[in-house]
Amino acid sequence: MDNDVIIVGAGPTGLMLACELRLAGAHPLVLERYPHRRATPKAGGLGGQILELLRYRGLLERFEAACTGPLPAPRFPFGGIHLDLTQLADPPLHALPLPQQQLEILLDERAAELGVEIRRGHQVTGVVQDETAVTAEVLGPDGPYQVTARYLAGCDGARSRIRDAAGIAFPGTTYPEVNRLAQVTLPDTVTVLGNGDLDVVGFGTVRGGFTRTDRGLLGVGASPDSPVVSLYTTEDETDEYDDDIPMSTTEFQDSLRRVLGADLPVAEAIRLSRFTFKARQAEHYRKGRILLAGDAAHLFPATGVAINAGMLDAVNLAWKLAADIHGKAPDGLLDTYHDERHFAGARTMLHTQAQVALRRGTDPAAEALREVFQELLADEQPLRRMGALVAGSDIRYPMPGSPGHHPLAGAFVPDLTLHSNRGVTGVGELLHTARPLLLDLADREDLRRAAEDWRTRIDVHTAKTDDRPADAILIRPDAHIAWAAVVEESPDAAVPALREALSRWFGAPDNHA
Repeated sequence: MDNDVIIVGAGPTGLMLACELRLAGAHPLVLERYPHRRATPKAGGLGGQILELLRYRGLLERFEAACTGPLPAPRFPFGGIHLDLTQLADPPLHALPLPQQQLEILLDERAAELGVEIRRGHQVTGVVQDETAVTAEVLGPDGPYQVTARYLAGCDGARSRIRDAAGIAFPGTTYPEVNRLAQVTLPDTVTVLGNGDLDVVGFGTVRGGFTRTDRGLLGVGASPDSPVVSLYTTEDETDEYDDDIPMSTTEFQDSLRRVLGADLPVAEAIRLSRFTFKARQAEHYRKGRILLAGDAAHLFPATGVAINAGMLDAVNLAWKLAADIHGKAPDGLLDTYHDERHFAGARTMLHTQAQVALRRGTDPAAEALREVFQELLADEQPLRRMGALVAGSDIRYPMPGSPGHHPLAGAFVPDLTLHSNRGVTGVGELLHTARPLLLDLADREDLRRAAEDWRTRIDVHTAKTDDRPADAILIRPDAHIAWAAVVEESPDAAVPALREALSRWFGAPDNHA
């Protein structure tokens, strides 16, 4: 066997998967068909729950240091209106101004530190799997060759050849929208007003935010404190565009003219990108030894969510693949990747398709819907709920087994402040190594003793915390809670329930392995 896992695609999802696999002790090989990192602008930032996960891996400060601008205020577009979280002291959704190309550089560097092999200019032309392995046919700079691994992960984007080769259906909808986004500087004939509106000589005022016209949607994000203005257009078109062919300044200005009905001149284009919207989700994220993640598994009809979802796919998948490779995976563990991440993808599809309904309607009823929705978001609780939905932080994976799970089971673990004889730390710091963790918050020797049979696979940490949410918490490598309990409520059941959870997620105890 040449490698443990072949990863096809060196975008954010593939690189994150490679890094997480190495943390778990597996050996991936990344194959990328392009010889060099593409310069075509794609995503302009990173946001959502993946930021918290990166913090739990000890990487967030590195990503923040590479940002191309100051951290933006938590105000996010949502279907032609905005989620304005600036009124919240602790918003549930954050973003980093980190263009995708810079994000990939950071993940490349991290992969190199961990010893990941990445081959650029190596295109997978075919895959064959059997009961024990997957073989990829590869066309590299020196000609064709084969490589074999236990598993293969298709992280090769919307037009995934791996998905097609595996025969996995990709049903859904393609919307007739062409979206164009630019960050520009403006000439002297355009003035940014104090409220974010633009004053255009010969035309008048162009409002900040979103303006709907008979020909499309215009978005303006401007501040008199910044020389860079964000402009955005949406039009219905029947033309098809190749995402690998960059948009020109002329194409963008033509779109501005059509949507606005007048010229809106720009001085210099700093970033230009074009994209279309699709709502598609693979019927299966796994077929035998072939798995899908990122855009190969799902396409969402809204901006700002794809990288978050794809990188979270990778984190969920990596530790399960590694457990199987090391011979420690319980029956059915790898199948939970599809169960959990397809569920998460459906949640993301829910709110992004709701955004389609909000932004595409043009009649008075649609305007009324947007107005009512915006009114609801003036209240804190619905605003928090929507922010968590977009961030993906509201995901609570369904936990198998007996009913009556603790409310924390399946959720992302909060970063509790922990006090022990080793000092003060946080849950996130304990997850830097991506190892499972049993957190004993009530000094329960019986629970620690029960976990001894898994001592080679999990870490155990005893500590105290304020406002203790449970007496004990079993945390998976992806920072989701596998089991939690208030022991006093069922003292006789706690130890067998913990052992059942350990077996279910981390395999047979060491003395039975």
